[in-house]
Amino acid sequence: MRKSSSRAAVAGVLAAALLVAGCGGVKKHESGGGGTNKATGPIKLAVVPKAVGFSFWEDAHKGAVCAASKQKDVKVTWDGVTAETDVSGQVDLLQNFLTSGVDGLVYAATDAKTLYNVTKSAEDKKVPVVNIDSGTDPQPKDVPVYATDNIAAAQKVPDLIAKKLGNKGGKVAFIPFQAGTITNDQRTQGFKDGLKKHPELKLVATQSSQSDVNTALRVTHDIITAHPDLNAIFAANEPGVIGAAQAVKQAGKAGKITIIGWDAAPDEVKGVQTGEIDALVVQNPFRMGYDSVNGIVGKIRKGTQPRNEDTGVTFVTKQNMTSPDVKALLKPSCTNPPKLGS
Repeated sequence: MRKSSSRAAVAGVLAAALLVAGCGGVKKHESGGGGTNKATGPIKLAVVPKAVGFSFWEDAHKGAVCAASKQKDVKVTWDGVTAETDVSGQVDLLQNFLTSGVDGLVYAATDAKTLYNVTKSAEDKKVPVVNIDSGTDPQPKDVPVYATDNIAAAQKVPDLIAKKLGNKGGKVAFIPFQAGTITNDQRTQGFKDGLKKHPELKLVATQSSQSDVNTALRVTHDIITAHPDLNAIFAANEPGVIGAAQAVKQAGKAGKITIIGWDAAPDEVKGVQTGEIDALVVQNPFRMGYDSVNGIVGKIRKGTQPRNEDTGVTFVTKQNMTSPDVKALLKPSCTNPPKLGS
């Protein structure tokens, strides 16, 4: 009896060690089942954005729920942390979904390297994963990403600024949001690559918004104070755009400083309508949610491997925002879904 007890204890220690190693340092969670090969029966999916409470992610939510409503026996559970900087909170949330026994995981990574461990943990449990908006580093070959081509889209932002400022060019500020996320780093790369074609544009300041409106307002105020002759601002996500526009307005320079933003929250759209924001790089989060759910259901039901998808962007200005296609993009619904961007 002592010998058997000793062997059992050793086996338990080894199992615990393997679990910790497989999770790459994230908190330990016990497996709750789930997995692939469900040709029939109900499917439980967890869909997790970078954070809840943002217009962009609510549109992704609409798309995911719409796709599930058109499938048989597919249920989407939507949940997320309240701040995109809460990486550890997102890790715990995702691991808890795996513990509960979901059949598939759709999520946007808040931190590319840290969240890879979650994908690895899911794959060890035979639970398929799809990323939306932001993937991981490394990105497993069998985990597709439904996202914007952020580099290509951001490369065109300096073209928009140059067109607005004319041949004389001017001083430009850049407001990224969170270093270490794939989307932030790709937009930074694309924007700086695009600037190389425009020597008339001088990048004089780069300050992160940390995906927070108040932080964006403060750093933009500081930039304007340091560079009172600033000509243009590129803010790379929703909170950054809103905060930057507020700071420019408070400085009495609305309409005098060109603002190119990213995303299409109601306050951003209103800014385009009033002329405070010159253009928005508008993604297609509804399509991210819709196509990712269809993709992972196809993998679970039929074993079909989904592929990476560029969900497209549309450059929205005061001139085109009343077109039917842009209206569907700005206010997506299951009855009037947006088309792929152009």
